[in-house]
Amino acid sequence: MNRPRILVVGGGFAGMECAHRLERRLSADEAEITLVSPWSHQLYLPLLPHVAAGVLTPQAVAVPLRRMLRRTHVIPGRAIGVDVDAKAVVVKKITDEEYAESYDYLVLTPGSVTRTFDIPGLTDFGRGMKTLAEAAYIRDHVIMQLDLAAASTDEAERASRLQFVVVGGGYAGTETAACLQRLTAAAVKRYPRLDPGLIKWHLIDIAPKLMPELGDKLGLKALEIVRKRGVEVSLGVSVAEVAEDLVTFTDGRKVPSRTLIWTAGVAASPLVATLGSETVRGRLLVDAEMRVAGADGVYALGDSAAVPDVAKGGGAFCPPTAQHAMRQGKAAAENVVAALRGKPLKPYVHKDLGLVVDLGGAQAVSKPLGIPLSGPPAQLVARGYHLGALRTFPARFRTAAGWMLNSIAGDDFVRTGFQARRPARLRDFEVTDIYLKPEEARERVEALRSE
Repeated sequence: MNRPRILVVGGGFAGMECAHRLERRLSADEAEITLVSPWSHQLYLPLLPHVAAGVLTPQAVAVPLRRMLRRTHVIPGRAIGVDVDAKAVVVKKITDEEYAESYDYLVLTPGSVTRTFDIPGLTDFGRGMKTLAEAAYIRDHVIMQLDLAAASTDEAERASRLQFVVVGGGYAGTETAACLQRLTAAAVKRYPRLDPGLIKWHLIDIAPKLMPELGDKLGLKALEIVRKRGVEVSLGVSVAEVAEDLVTFTDGRKVPSRTLIWTAGVAASPLVATLGSETVRGRLLVDAEMRVAGADGVYALGDSAAVPDVAKGGGAFCPPTAQHAMRQGKAAAENVVAALRGKPLKPYVHKDLGLVVDLGGAQAVSKPLGIPLSGPPAQLVARGYHLGALRTFPARFRTAAGWMLNSIAGDDFVRTGFQARRPARLRDFEVTDIYLKPEEARERVEALRSE
């Protein structure tokens, strides 16, 4: 008798937690578990700004899938189409080979991609902060700007290389601007030919408040901290146009800059559209048990799913945070096990534990269990939370050791070679143009099965 096939798409917070819980709850004879992911690791996204600033190494925030998953079959590739009628997923391996993977139960956790808008030059000259490669690239790029500015005698070139623009006043943007500003402030001491006053960081957001989820008090505190660091914060402003050495704001200002870091939100993975199912702001609509309506045996969770927030009520959906994704992964695994064993499913219920924002050094703002904190106490909570959320002891050890070493020895300003001669574009880091339309997915499955 063939074992039921459980296919998990995505190796992020939700996907890895789901596969890990399935391994623990099911015997090898009960089901065959497969996970599709283009990466061999689970990336701890909240600490990417620390990688970009060189405080942590890339290995510290990348948890190997095979350290967590012992008997799950891991396929290095991407799911690019789903045929729910045929119960098959079109998988494109990292070698570009395609084949149809069948399933009895499908758990979709493809995550999200950087949300962009139709702004001239954005995809050509902007960089995101969504992948490990982007964080490593940005660090090289920022240090290279200091190197080239120090070697230049052209004042206009110096000005454009020493001004940096971060778009997005959420957690990712604020933490990125704060951490990288600390990096350049420390680095410039090693460049005697550079005037520290020439280095300027700009943080802009179209919203009227910085990180509104924190509330007025903590949001203003975070704003105060980054402004004291010398970051120029502009709210109610966005980007109108991006050129190689110039960024134009919507208020008409023109900032000479060769660095634009785009963190203005995320969008659900394009895989969502291949199902042809109902969506809410681009995310797959699911019920409280995380099932996709009209798709037998299909569950969706994480950033790409609109999961009802039962704890909050009022028709709210869970925000796309790591906290929810990890818990949804475990809850979805329990529901798959229940469905496989013919038992009733349970709704996903989780009350948000709070928010943490690490601004580098001893500065942070946190709201654990609704209690507002700032300064060193908030930093202790923030870093304690991150260490607890990392899934393996080696990752926790590397992260804690990195923080300690940085606090004692300070920063190093080494370009590691990720910076290519041809500048990479935002579109080079995230693959978004390989996904199939619903009818194409059906045709592709039929064609692949007939081969």
